Amino acid sequence: MTTSSSERGVSLGMPELPAPAYPDDVRARLEADAREIIARYPDSRSALLPLLHLVQSEEGHVTRTGMQFCADVLKLTTAEVTAVATFYTMYRRRPSGDYQVGVCTNTLCAVMGGDAIFEQLQEHLGIGNGETTDDGKITLEHIECNAACDFAPVVMVNWEFFDNQTVQSAKRLVDDLRIGHTVSPTRGAPLCTFKETARILAGFPDERDGAVEASGSAGPASLVGLRLARGETAPARVVHPRDGGPHDEPQDRAEHEPSPAEHRSSHDAPQDTSASDPAHPAGPTAEEGE
Repeated sequence: MTTSSSERGVSLGMPELPAPAYPDDVRARLEADAREIIARYPDSRSALLPLLHLVQSEEGHVTRTGMQFCADVLKLTTAEVTAVATFYTMYRRRPSGDYQVGVCTNTLCAVMGGDAIFEQLQEHLGIGNGETTDDGKITLEHIECNAACDFAPVVMVNWEFFDNQTVQSAKRLVDDLRIGHTVSPTRGAPLCTFKETARILAGFPDERDGAVEASGSAGPASLVGLRLARGETAPARVVHPRDGGPHDEPQDRAEHEPSPAEHRSSHDAPQDTSASDPAHPAGPTAEEGE
């Protein structure tokens, strides 16, 4: 006895129509950019990753039109392009917000408060993982480790760091983004929209005044191991216990107070918080008990 396709729950709908083409002016502009990208590589197909960022910068996510464009200019099949676009999570497959807010929920960030931040932001914004607010401003997601464990818990916005966050500071951050307030990352280049970020990731220069100079490097806490490996030492800094109880201090070492430019880890205490520094509401925060 045989069963029909409908009885098996199989849909035999119409095949998907070809992806619509970009308008002529958009395609001409993207083709000029694509030629510049492809020229960087000895094998043209090696340009697929930056080309996917390029088409993502056009519409805010990788559309079927964008994948068809990549296939055309690289002489690949759409199946080959789709296989790559669906493998890497940095390529969005559906419309997303101007600001991709990612909360690290890997082990260290999670136990330092990342899980609580992610849970509370979902409730605060009224969206789930990978979803976008109705105003199109914020897409929220949990993300994998971004190698900033010494500043845990970390929130990233369009891949820029917001270190030592708490539930309160993370809520302030997304609220400021939604109402258009200027928000500065803890370190790195000034914040820009997701489309602008995608174009930079495609390999085009960030042409904003001072953006490249501001990008800097890793924070001081991230470089401690490197300095020790080079044989560099610094005066010991005594950190008092959080409970204020008695402790022994070395008598032969002077206490080291970091300069204002130093960025302490969330494991150092005491430290300034957003509550005590109104001029930097989205900066490093690590309030006690949160």
